[in-house]
Amino acid sequence: MAGAAGPTVRRRQLGAELRRKREEAGLSHDDVSESLNSMSQPKLSRIENGRGAIKADDVKRLLALYRCEDHELISALVDLAKRGAQRGMWWQSYSAHIGEPLGNLIALETSAASMRSYECFFIPGLLQTPAYAREIIRKLSIRREVNVEALVDVRMARQSALTRSEPLALWAVIHEAAIRSGVGGPNVMAEQLGRLADRASQPNINIQIMPIGAPAHHGMGGAFTILGFPQRQDLDVVLVEGTLSDLWVEDAADVELYAAKFDAIRADALGLDDSLALITEQRDKLT
Repeated sequence: MAGAAGPTVRRRQLGAELRRKREEAGLSHDDVSESLNSMSQPKLSRIENGRGAIKADDVKRLLALYRCEDHELISALVDLAKRGAQRGMWWQSYSAHIGEPLGNLIALETSAASMRSYECFFIPGLLQTPAYAREIIRKLSIRREVNVEALVDVRMARQSALTRSEPLALWAVIHEAAIRSGVGGPNVMAEQLGRLADRASQPNINIQIMPIGAPAHHGMGGAFTILGFPQRQDLDVVLVEGTLSDLWVEDAADVELYAAKFDAIRADALGLDDSLALITEQRDKLT
């Protein structure tokens, strides 16, 4: 289940960066524990493997010991540690209904500056109406104990990322099949497409449609989401959702490949104005 100690993905990244800097400094676990009494070898090992939390002050001490002079990296890693220590996040009240994968996504969304998403079959969660989300969650859930209404509430609450004081910049490419589907019936789809058209008018949201008749394109490989962060581009991550488990792509070189893939998808999709026109046309057919 999602814990209050911070997202597993971020812990892994923080640990990997600290391990990299230690190795660059030519220090072993024993060297570190001898220099810092508060950092035992087992504790350091847990931190570097993403299995243990670490305080911001300990991050500073480690990086000072490693003679790290990259002030931007220091700031980014300290920020990751601080976010990992936060308590009382809004989604904790839904902890009984949120597994670790969704907990990771929500926690990352709260600190992300941008999201680039390609969806093949349905409208992205941050753009869904309650009625549409209810149908999607009900149909895609394979576990009987899922509380659909609780997950709808969580999905709607997540959308505040788009309207906060420094809103998430969302660029979504959606396959045309998604806007022509019959999810929930004509009324639900008409409302959903109206919401999509409305969101497209917000300055921090761009929506493109991949036409059904498009030639072979990179989106045929499946849906994915890239979360971008203000600290450093090499801390960006990619989410590839699966039925039973999600894949988080964290290696910077691999994330870059997905970024190039998204740019290619965006280039093959309809332009922003043509996409909005298609969404509006389909909405009008249902009303």
